[in-house]
Amino acid sequence: MSYELPNPDPCAPRHYRGRFAPSPSGPLHFGSLVAALGSCLEARCRGGEWLVRMEDVDAPRTVPGAASTILRSLEAYGFAWDGPVLWQSQRLAAYGEALAQLQAAELAYPCGCSRKEIAEGGGGRSVDGAPRYPGICRHGLPPGRQVRAWRLAVPDIEVDFEDGLLGPCRQNLQQNVGDFVLLRADGQYAYQLAVVVDDAFQGITHVVRGADLLDSTPRQLWLQDCLAAPRPAYVHLPLATNEAGEKLSKQTRAPALDDADPGPALYRALAFLGQEPPLELSRAGQVELWAWALAHWQLDKVPARRSIVLPA
Repeated sequence: MSYELPNPDPCAPRHYRGRFAPSPSGPLHFGSLVAALGSCLEARCRGGEWLVRMEDVDAPRTVPGAASTILRSLEAYGFAWDGPVLWQSQRLAAYGEALAQLQAAELAYPCGCSRKEIAEGGGGRSVDGAPRYPGICRHGLPPGRQVRAWRLAVPDIEVDFEDGLLGPCRQNLQQNVGDFVLLRADGQYAYQLAVVVDDAFQGITHVVRGADLLDSTPRQLWLQDCLAAPRPAYVHLPLATNEAGEKLSKQTRAPALDDADPGPALYRALAFLGQEPPLELSRAGQVELWAWALAHWQLDKVPARRSIVLPA
C-alpha cells in the first residue's frame, strides 16, 4: 500500500500552514507558551492557518486528562486554531502504511538489539545524547535474534537546511545519529515517523518550534525525502531554560501556566521572543496583548540563540 500525500503536485502553490503540537505528558508551562505564541503569531501575521495537533502517539508517556488541560490553557490564553485537533493516537494506521512503504523500498530493516547491547556496542553518542546505534542488524538479523524494532537505514551524507532564525544547519546522519527507530520494541511508533507523516497529511508548510527539536530536523528531512513528502520551512525558537541550563519541562518541575491570569505570562513570552512590548502592557489582559502582538510581530526580532536562561 503506498502512502498518498494530500497535495502531490510539487509545483502547486502552498498556502502558509503552521501548527503547534504538544505532547500530553503534563500541563503547559512557560516554555510551551513561547513555542505556541511564536508559531501562532508567525502564521497569523503571514495570513496563514494555525493548527493544533495532540502528539499522543507515545501512550506510556501520555498522562490522563493532560490533553484536555492543554486545550483549556490554550483557550484561556487567547489561542484560536483552525479546524479540529488532530490526535496521533487515532492515526496509527497511517504510520503503519508509511512504515510499510519504507519496508517495501528496503529503506527500513528489523533490529533485534536490546538497549544494553546498543549502549555497549561501541557506537558512541548521538547528537541528542542517546547511544548511537552501531549497525549490528543493518545487514540482517544475527542468528537467533527476534525482531524488536524497525530502523531507518541512513546514509553517510550531510543533510542541510536553512533555519529561519539560526541560518545554515548541517548534520551527518550516519555519523551523528545512526540508523534511528521507526517502530519501537514496545510496539509504539516513534515520534520521528509520526511527525513526518502528520506534517505531510496536514499540508504543513512552516514548522515553528523550540530549538530542542533542532537536532531532530535532519532526520525528519531525510524521512520526508524517503516518503516523497514535501519539506516544510523550519524556524527553531530559543528555549527557555532554568538557571541550571535545563529546558523547562515536567522533568525539571516547570510550573504550570496560570489559566486564571494569562496576561503576565503572555507579556513575558512576548518579551522573551524579543518583541519589546511596551511597559504599560505588563498589566494588560490577553485581548489587549494579542491585539498588540498581531500588529507588531516581527520574526527577525527573535533572538537567534538555542536557549535563554530565565531569571529565578
